[in-house]
Amino acid sequence: MTSELPKAYDPHQVAEKWTRVLEDAEIFKADPQAEGEPYSIVIPPPNVTGSLHMGHALNNTLQDVLIRYKRMDGYNALWVPGTDHAGIATQWVVRRQLESEGIDFRTLGREKFVERVWKWKGQAGGTIIHQLRGLGVSCDWSRERFTLDADLARAVTEHFVRLYEQGLIYRGQRLINWDPLDQTALSDLEVEHEDGAPGEMWSFAYPLADGSGEIVVATTRPETMLGDTAVAVHPDDDRYKDLIGKMVAHPILHREFPIIADAILVDPAFGTGAVKVTPAHDPNDFEVGQRHQLPMINILEPDGTINENGGPFQGQDRFEAREQVKERIAALGLERGSEDHVMALGRSQRSGAIVEPMLSTQWFVNMKPLAGPAIAAVTHGYTRFVPKQWENTYYAWLRDIRDWCISRQLWWGHRIPAWYCQDCGEVNVAAEAPEACKACGSTQLEQDEDVLDTWFSSALWPFSVFGWPQNTEDFANWYPTSVLITGFDIIFFWVARMMFAGIHLTGTVPFSEVYIHALIRDKHGHKMSKTRGNVVDPLEVIERWGADAFRFTLVAFAAQGRDILWDEQRVESNHRFNTKIWQALRFCFLTAEGYDPREEMDEGPYERWIRARTGAAVARVRQALDDYRFNEAAAEIYAFTWGEFCDWYLELSKTVLYDADASPARKNATRHALFETMGAIVRLLHPIMPFLTEEIWSRLPNTEGHVAVARYPRADDYPHDTAVLEEMAVLQEAITEVRRIRGEMEIAPRLPLRLLVADDALRRTFATHARALNELAGVTVESLDERPAGAATAVVRGRELVIPLKGVVDFEEEVKRLDKVLLKVDKDVTQLERRLGNPNFVARAPEEVVSEVREKLTVAVGRRDTLRASRARLAEAL
Repeated sequence: MTSELPKAYDPHQVAEKWTRVLEDAEIFKADPQAEGEPYSIVIPPPNVTGSLHMGHALNNTLQDVLIRYKRMDGYNALWVPGTDHAGIATQWVVRRQLESEGIDFRTLGREKFVERVWKWKGQAGGTIIHQLRGLGVSCDWSRERFTLDADLARAVTEHFVRLYEQGLIYRGQRLINWDPLDQTALSDLEVEHEDGAPGEMWSFAYPLADGSGEIVVATTRPETMLGDTAVAVHPDDDRYKDLIGKMVAHPILHREFPIIADAILVDPAFGTGAVKVTPAHDPNDFEVGQRHQLPMINILEPDGTINENGGPFQGQDRFEAREQVKERIAALGLERGSEDHVMALGRSQRSGAIVEPMLSTQWFVNMKPLAGPAIAAVTHGYTRFVPKQWENTYYAWLRDIRDWCISRQLWWGHRIPAWYCQDCGEVNVAAEAPEACKACGSTQLEQDEDVLDTWFSSALWPFSVFGWPQNTEDFANWYPTSVLITGFDIIFFWVARMMFAGIHLTGTVPFSEVYIHALIRDKHGHKMSKTRGNVVDPLEVIERWGADAFRFTLVAFAAQGRDILWDEQRVESNHRFNTKIWQALRFCFLTAEGYDPREEMDEGPYERWIRARTGAAVARVRQALDDYRFNEAAAEIYAFTWGEFCDWYLELSKTVLYDADASPARKNATRHALFETMGAIVRLLHPIMPFLTEEIWSRLPNTEGHVAVARYPRADDYPHDTAVLEEMAVLQEAITEVRRIRGEMEIAPRLPLRLLVADDALRRTFATHARALNELAGVTVESLDERPAGAATAVVRGRELVIPLKGVVDFEEEVKRLDKVLLKVDKDVTQLERRLGNPNFVARAPEEVVSEVREKLTVAVGRRDTLRASRARLAEAL
């Protein structure tokens, strides 16, 4: 039977084979009419521009673990894959591609440019989906969706129209974040703040219009003074009480504006206590402008150059104008000095351009009415966050939410379904292009040029993929979804928006649970970044070690609430775990001659023990998976497979299979237990290591079909057996103690030893397992009548075991050897204690270095104590 089983396991060949076989067989294609409780996950759609990174790998592996587990456990499980059109990101990719060909994308026009993007999408847009397949994810690929698919686009339009008709979407002039490079509005979440950016706080004076004096203000953006429409002071500031209501003269643009009192904006203790007010270019100033009905003067063109409101600086870049304004003010004798100033600089998340707050007419969602129900849904437990502390992040954003700017000045995306009447100015919002204006009947209608924020469509993903707003069979069966797995960084970008959209449009939460996974860092705890040069390419790791070992490592690292410190040595170790399982399978087949599950079986204690231990492992693994403790599930499987099945049962089975006196029925039961346990391990492990397990399952006797749809083990399949567990625990402890003594005394593994036992009951137990004790520990059991000198002792369940060492160990030479070893170990301990006793080392050395020294000290002290105990035992016999 082993002639067909390769000696070495090839993870790449096996992965390629089973990816093809399972997809061809449509194993993961779900049927809404199938039996089983519905269980569904929708993949967080990666950008169509993307390629697989470590975050994707972790996120999708954890999703796959759950969907495979539930599928095997009898649920009607569906995992919907797909990609996001990623408006800004995709437009950038194609725009750069055109630039490399010497083409300005604007010269193509909207229609030709969008055609070019679709062409690019068809050629390169499926990269990440191909890579996910290589990771082994078990999505229903027949249901793959794209956020610009026709039916998803209809859902987005329906969403917009409904909110507009309900007064929750409006078009208005507000201060927004403007990206001058992409020339588009950005939401607050699309702006990354660079803390600690160096800047300058520059002061200058506004002359009072009546010539009676001046008032000094300061700014980090001197060019914005071209849009100033007031100077604000605190109403209780005695320095300026007499100036409130007076006018100042703009020294460059020759217009006047008032000095106003505003207790909200002004801190009289900061700077001069007077603040320039630019309502069209600062969020706080915008609020002041609204409170005091100030003019709002926009000084910027979409590309960041100064417009006609900037007077002599029109046409200059904003940063060029900054220096020119300072020079002009200095020439007028109104500069009042400057000082270094550290500030938070807002940059576009996509283009990296410094963002400008700018007054602009855009489309907005009124968020307050939508945020309330989304908060209540989590407060009342309709949706649960795991770990629970991430609820606070969710609440904080929703409770302090501002209206959401949803229009983007792009060509790639869902175009806003609004048409403007060229005759009467009426805004016509409709799901289909209107033939005539609803107000005046004119046919001169032009559609809004803007597209919707990508997150506006992503917010519908959990139900639009099922056909909403139609009540399809898929929607009725699998919505709401069961769980969302995502990173903490998009709780506000995406999770909160799906929540309020789902509740508002469908009347229910979009998912019952949200599992927030950790961030993957390098092994030193640093965030992975190209600038640090510590980015790990998951595809390269898979190429080196295979997808199964990579997946197992990700799962083993995925502890709740703790960032993952990536170390590829763990992947190599888990590759060896693959090999260990493969070699265990080879052993099962090497010893399988004569196995027939239909013939008589005579079970012994070892078979009863491994079955009971299997049941205990199954219970722990299932509980860990149910609680999203992925790392514990992996650890339990590893410990059971390697520690109990391979290290113990395989070795114990040899004492039966290689025993000439064992009956055929006894050997048949042993062979059956080997295959039965291997089958349980394969099913337990399958959600984490799909390829290896599918390959093994296809070779095991007594199996059929694919392990991907085999029944997941349940604890009650494996009867608990208290008596045999106690008996075997005593045997294992005795064997372990003998091995420990051999190691400490450096006694060769196969050198025969005598094991003297005084306790009659214990001796009878050992007599039952005499062959196992001899084969696994190299001892024969005898009665302890008199304690010999120069013996090693061990205690098992409170009862003493004695191993005579006379004739086995040269006591005198061994004591000398131990003295030499102890000298070195004592020196090591002293040096390590001295390092840790140095406060400078503990305070200044990297935390991982200090931890490593502490661990070395613990090991060294333990070794020293063991050696001292061994020496003391030998010295007694001298």
